Amino acid sequence: MSVQTLESTWAFPGRVPDRTHRHLVGLLGAGIAGSLTPGLHESEADRLGLSYTYRVIDLDAIGQTAERSAALVRSAADLGYDGLNVTHPSKQLVQAGLDDLSPDARILGAVNTITFHDGKAVGHNTDHLGFLGGFRAGLPSAATNLVVQVGAGGAGAAVAFGLLRAGAKQLVIADIDPAKAESLAARLAPHFPDSEVSVTRTDAVAPSLLEADGLVNTTPIGMSGHPGLPLDPRLIHSRLWVADVIYRPLETQLIKAARARGCEVLDGGRMVVGQAVAAFELFTGIRPDADSMLASFQDAVRS
Repeated sequence: MSVQTLESTWAFPGRVPDRTHRHLVGLLGAGIAGSLTPGLHESEADRLGLSYTYRVIDLDAIGQTAERSAALVRSAADLGYDGLNVTHPSKQLVQAGLDDLSPDARILGAVNTITFHDGKAVGHNTDHLGFLGGFRAGLPSAATNLVVQVGAGGAGAAVAFGLLRAGAKQLVIADIDPAKAESLAARLAPHFPDSEVSVTRTDAVAPSLLEADGLVNTTPIGMSGHPGLPLDPRLIHSRLWVADVIYRPLETQLIKAARARGCEVLDGGRMVVGQAVAAFELFTGIRPDADSMLASFQDAVRS
């Protein structure tokens, strides 16, 4: 099944395609020396015959604080970058260095992609497109009458947005901090009047899961260094589809538990690839082959 790229009514247009242009893009964040993103972009650019350099701007490596994120955005614009991807801890901090935000980034309050063109730095958020594209490709027949999402942080905001755009009729956001879940629900609900968005504590999610079609983990629980499951595995039943945004490892304990119960599953790799596909198109104006990028990602994870 192909990974779908999406035309987003929420994003500004990207660059006009020019195959002779020497593209220069980068990733801004902290502790990102081992990121797979540069290779993912450059491999696809090579396949397309594009001149494309992807640099890592690691705050730790260059001795800069997160508070310098906005200034570094302006420096990148001055140095001729076509765009930047942005990760922790800069997704909110870069906004002071931008001229405009796409509607999705404005709603989500976070930027993970910046384009420089027509003299403006514009912030976008392709994380929700990454989840939505991966979800439609990896679980094409999944029901979304009632979906439970665990986690209301930055990844949670993007996934919740994606689930609502996917047509979730009821979305229950569970978090150990109910106030955080309430804030996210209040931010998203007005934009999706045909959907019901409610909240609960993670330790009180059992009644919702019993009736749910799907479960998504957007917390860090399960990633390397944070082993475990975000909820009691006994709550996972065979009627659920189960998705995880974690991609290191791809086979999280949640995914393993769901497979053991016969659930359809979606690992975090497709979200990573989906957001990269959308960012690549914003940077170049050229739609990449999402399946090729997925294959590159899978090769990188195995190596």
